[in-house]
Amino acid sequence: MLLQRLITALVLIPLVVGGVLYLPTPGFALVLALIVLYGGWEWGALAGLSGLLARITYLFSIALLLGGVWLLLERDAAWGLRIAGLASLWWLLVAVWLIRYHPERTRPPSPGLRVAAGQVVLIPFWTALVRLHASGSDGPALVLFLMVLIWVADSGAYFAGRRWGRVKLAPRISPGKTREGVYGALLGAALCGVLLGWFRPESGPLPLLIPFCIGIALVSVCGDLFESLLKRLAGAKDSGHLLPGHGGVLDRIDSLIAASPVFVSGLSLLGGIR
Repeated sequence: MLLQRLITALVLIPLVVGGVLYLPTPGFALVLALIVLYGGWEWGALAGLSGLLARITYLFSIALLLGGVWLLLERDAAWGLRIAGLASLWWLLVAVWLIRYHPERTRPPSPGLRVAAGQVVLIPFWTALVRLHASGSDGPALVLFLMVLIWVADSGAYFAGRRWGRVKLAPRISPGKTREGVYGALLGAALCGVLLGWFRPESGPLPLLIPFCIGIALVSVCGDLFESLLKRLAGAKDSGHLLPGHGGVLDRIDSLIAASPVFVSGLSLLGGIR
């Protein structure tokens, strides 16, 4: 499995880096929209949309929302920050709900709510990354930094969990995750905060950037756990089988989905983007 993960990563990373850095924002938005739509296809299956017509209709609704948001951004880029801010509040509520979640005492979200949640999380994810990409000449580099931050946090969690993992983080949601793995993720995020302050000091003061990046890593864990809960409720191990060693598209971007709007909102508050 580790070998498959590495091979898939070696193929995907150059494509992702090239697309982020060299595509103009409209091209980046289009490619990202295709990824979001595929993620929506997987989300629909996990949410219980079993019929082909229902899933196609669901994708059509997501595509319409993406087009509407693009028109809003074309008229006023501030809409990107507004949507990201609202999504950040959503993820705060999700974090509280995940902490309190107990399968025997917590009523699981209904299929209809799970379907709507896909739109609530996927649209702001796309909006935040497109807004960040268009934020200036170094916008693409900021998008790449956010991706690297999530990759480093995920890798830190994976290897720290394998080496030192003892205490389960959320056994009722994802039995494989440990608190020691989260500590590895936070350490990696702190190092990324140092690098961000070093290479882009206009992002904010270093004493704030380090806890900011640590906070983003924590939010990314919420995204991972939220998708894990969705899969558990659906009785699925992975969201799909498109990426060998990684599962589906949602399995690869679940952390980034949660982290993106919070990163954009926080960086805006720090004065790192306008």
